[in-house]
Amino acid sequence: MKNKEQSQQLIKTLLENIGEDTSRAGLLDTPKRCVNMYEELLSKTNVDPKEEINTFFESDNDEPILVKDIQFYSLCEHHMLPFYGVCHIAYVPNNRKITGLSKLARLVESASRRLQIQEDMTLMLVNAIEEQLQPKGVYVIIEAEHMCMAMRGIKKIGSKTVTSKKTGIFLEDSELVKDIQYKIKL
Repeated sequence: MKNKEQSQQLIKTLLENIGEDTSRAGLLDTPKRCVNMYEELLSKTNVDPKEEINTFFESDNDEPILVKDIQFYSLCEHHMLPFYGVCHIAYVPNNRKITGLSKLARLVESASRRLQIQEDMTLMLVNAIEEQLQPKGVYVIIEAEHMCMAMRGIKKIGSKTVTSKKTGIFLEDSELVKDIQYKIKL
């Protein structure tokens, strides 16, 4: 964070503007804790997620690789409230090039630690995999609950938003898409 002291003062001012007594015991260190929290939650803002896919292996496998239920949390850029859920990533290797399974989980971690909308996170993941692996196709699905929908406005706790993006062979082969969707439900 560029200027922690200034950010802490802004949080203190916000608390005062909503009528809080910032000198009471429970709020004395809240500005500092809040700034530290945002620093952690937004720790990958200036990191290119594709850098997480940095280990490559050769494999004769030409079948889809699916890593499902990768848990994540992120912050909505509209209200700065969390959205969280799971991400499913499938890709079909090309030219014998694969990456470690943990790299896909790290990719999700890196892509999620920033202010954004879920739709952009979905595209960011697909673009990173496309660029680093040049697969025959990528299919990313994100299912998330948004606190901006649960805590404010419409107040619909438990509603989920699903975004997805397909490229390559996943656009051409509906049976392959059905197979991945079936495996996600297992």
